[in-house]
Amino acid sequence: MPHALPPLHWTLKTMSRKKALLLLLLVLSTLSLLIHQSAHLNWSPKPSSAGCPPAPSHRPKHTSVAFLKTHKTAGTTVQNILFRFAERHNVTVALPHHACDHQFCYPRNFSTRFVHPHTLPPRIIASHLRFQPQELRRLMPNDTLYVTILREPVAMFESLFTYYNQYCSAFKRVPNGSMETFLANPLAFYRPQEKFSMYAHNTLLYDLGGDNDHSPADAAYLTRFLRQMEEVFSLVMIAEYFDESLVLLRRLLAWDLEDMVYVKLNMRGPHSKGNISSEALAARVRAWNALDAQLYDHFNATFWRKMAQAGRECVAEEVQVLRQACDRLLRRCFGGQPQLRPATQIKNKELRPWQPSSKVDIVGYDLPPAAGAPPDERCLKLAMPEVQYSRYLLRKQSLRLRRRAMPRHPLPPWGVPHPARPLLLRHPTMPKAA
Repeated sequence: MPHALPPLHWTLKTMSRKKALLLLLLVLSTLSLLIHQSAHLNWSPKPSSAGCPPAPSHRPKHTSVAFLKTHKTAGTTVQNILFRFAERHNVTVALPHHACDHQFCYPRNFSTRFVHPHTLPPRIIASHLRFQPQELRRLMPNDTLYVTILREPVAMFESLFTYYNQYCSAFKRVPNGSMETFLANPLAFYRPQEKFSMYAHNTLLYDLGGDNDHSPADAAYLTRFLRQMEEVFSLVMIAEYFDESLVLLRRLLAWDLEDMVYVKLNMRGPHSKGNISSEALAARVRAWNALDAQLYDHFNATFWRKMAQAGRECVAEEVQVLRQACDRLLRRCFGGQPQLRPATQIKNKELRPWQPSSKVDIVGYDLPPAAGAPPDERCLKLAMPEVQYSRYLLRKQSLRLRRRAMPRHPLPPWGVPHPARPLLLRHPTMPKAA
């Protein structure tokens, strides 16, 4: 006996269930794909530990930043982060006038006169200057957040001594370029009135606008100075904890971790580095730079209080995510961890770092060849040294300003010509010339 056919309403119901199941599977697959893509496009971490605050993605990104770029503190790497952010978000960067080269006429006190007119009005400033809060407030918007970075004075002084050995007369006078000889009797070589003397004594304090030759015995002076700096700066980063500092900066500005990826820039080669191995020599550095030492110790303590407020475990999680994001970008740009090269071995002149003297080797990066194709723009900017990037931004912003200033010619009264016809050079109702 043949099987009876199922009722029509049962067949339709079964088909509806199948369609619903297929539709559900399609929706789930789409959601899975979007989540997978989002994981690659947005590197903001999703805190897993209980008590970690959410990522600040619910706030709009803060685009007005004044970064006081101090000397030999990893400031060039921070500057590169800010430059790349400004490019991606079409934010104007204040850049030095040609007469000032790539710094704002440092070591002179900063003035708005040192800013190139094609970079006005700015929302980001990140090139070397000697801090003058009143002048910067005249230049920058009212909602500007002020940020700087400090480095432990012993390591910083060693870097200054090597890097500026041919610029700072106090260092040039030392027989055989010996840092030990200088520190044995600094006053035998140091002349405060000389142009680049600030590289030899309390450079951090000088960059921040303070009196680097003030007596450290005057405790009241430094107390007042520290209070003023605390009122101005929303964040003082610490070079020894660079990634942690970037996490705090990201939270302050409500940026994505993608905005914070970096490679280290303006680094010395291994043969250009000195060594302060003894505690006695380190103590001499701190004694000679006593104001810098107290400044650093104060803001190092402030930094760790901010870390505690943010939650150290939470910051540590974000640091790991940041490092993973950096590793992904390095694999994309360099095929892995980039190899530092002397400037003479870097083929792309846009990536050759400036050399302060023949005695110091500043290393950089070269992008691997891309089979005749131009280098990836993002990778190029990631590895671009300060001088070239500053000049590039100035050209780009000047061109943008000229385009805005170009007069917009009104359409002729007879409207837009048909694209298939040549543009008439006379009004159609005018008689032809004889």
